[in-house]
Amino acid sequence: MELGIIGLPQTGKKSLFELLTGSRPSESGDKAVAGVADIRDARFDTLVKMYTPKKDVPARINLQLLPKIESDSIREGKIFTDISRMDALCHVVRAFKDDSVYHASGSIDPVRDIESVNSELIMHDLIFIEKRCERIEAARKRKADAKLDAEDALLARMKSHLEQDLCLRTFDLTEEEEKLVSGYPFITAKQMLIVLNVSDSAIRDSALMEKLGASLTKLNIEIMQVSAKLEAEISMLESDEEKKEFMEDAGIVQPALNTLSFLAMKTLGLISFFTVGKDEVRQWQVRSGSPAPVAAGVIHTDIQRGFIRAEIMKYDDLIAAGTEEDLKKAGKFHVMGKDYIIEDGDIVNFRFNV
Repeated sequence: MELGIIGLPQTGKKSLFELLTGSRPSESGDKAVAGVADIRDARFDTLVKMYTPKKDVPARINLQLLPKIESDSIREGKIFTDISRMDALCHVVRAFKDDSVYHASGSIDPVRDIESVNSELIMHDLIFIEKRCERIEAARKRKADAKLDAEDALLARMKSHLEQDLCLRTFDLTEEEEKLVSGYPFITAKQMLIVLNVSDSAIRDSALMEKLGASLTKLNIEIMQVSAKLEAEISMLESDEEKKEFMEDAGIVQPALNTLSFLAMKTLGLISFFTVGKDEVRQWQVRSGSPAPVAAGVIHTDIQRGFIRAEIMKYDDLIAAGTEEDLKKAGKFHVMGKDYIIEDGDIVNFRFNV
């Protein structure tokens, strides 16, 4: 699963990428830069402290820092090719003021910038539909084809939807319709997360998020805010105690990168489950709505093939009980079959036989 980081020039995309991955991207802005980020999840940290394992392995997200969206990359079209390969998008939007950092449009206006980028993505999908419809029309002149007729009608509806400045992620498709367009590079069908990069002084101010919230909800877009500069300063502190004190002084309840991890997982349609023990505590990712055998397959295909049952502890129940033994005494240790749908935060032990 790939999460693509996009945005206009000078928004803080590189800073955010560096914070997430711990690696500094190159100065070349015309090629995508790959990176891997640990998921920041307080539940995982708590389980590690509880079990003190020999090894702990957090879940990870594959990231791509994509070239900045500007006139050259739009004209050449490569930026859209890069975006079309992503599973979901993280759009970094500048909301901080700094006279030493220029803005391509001459002023700070997050609403304008969000609408500008969304318009470019919508235009890409409209152009693709127009070209595809031309090819369909040429093919129908040669030979009648009911499948092409159905696709043409569907694309006409999608075009009308886009022309209302609506993204295709809010366009409902039947299972058959999904098959008709499954191979097409529709960018606005991808899930999106918007990250407002704000100044240190604005980190406690949620007015802008609230202002944008209603309109973005209609577009099925998640939103959060972070001060990349402040997070960078926190990350450079030596001890966890110093970091905690710094955060409290700044009025930060939870590191923004924890929130970003959660929303990135949500945007990708993923949930976390855990396996625990004295040897290893590990966080795993699986598609939301997955049955237990599919989650078992994330660990190893043999476990999925030989699946017998899943022994489930709920994270909150375990924390409340204090130990596995006390949780079992409370009757909150569950044995589930192949139809059980894994839930976010489940602690699982799979029984299998191959």
